[in-house]
Amino acid sequence: MDDAGPAHSGRFTPLAAPGGGGDAPDLDILGDTIGFYIRVLDLAVSRDLDRRLDGLEVARGKGKITSLLLIDRHPGIRPSELADRTLKDRAQIARIIEGFIAHGLVERRTADDDSRAADLRVTAKGAALATRVRQTITAQDRAFFAPLIAGEDRQRLIALLRRAYLGLLAREGGIGA
Repeated sequence: MDDAGPAHSGRFTPLAAPGGGGDAPDLDILGDTIGFYIRVLDLAVSRDLDRRLDGLEVARGKGKITSLLLIDRHPGIRPSELADRTLKDRAQIARIIEGFIAHGLVERRTADDDSRAADLRVTAKGAALATRVRQTITAQDRAFFAPLIAGEDRQRLIALLRRAYLGLLAREGGIGA
């Protein structure tokens, strides 16, 4: 080995932290980045949730669950407001909405206050699906995270993530900006 760093044989080496850091794997700089942990958790949570929602119109993909729940919670929400709250572009939201309409989950209406604008409302089928999805998400969130982080740590993490989300909304020009 020279000063340039460890020699690599081309084989995958064990993920032990340098200096005998216990059970912590050596993730290079990633171990000190928030984004790495968020991406890994997002992947694992999404896989688990997709398995639980298998066969439902909101399974697999990003943004469908959030969009359905927000449309259900806020009847008359406009696509642009939905895009702002989810930090998605309007084209992505349009594709999600078109899928919902095709599956009979959402209706698009001309807004009462602006004939150029549309507002969104769930159908009876969409409301029933939103109820089922809320129950599934609540159960999944508890089952998935309880062995990993619970109690006060869970509440602190939710508070930190909520603060980061609200900061993103402000930075991106969404709600609260």
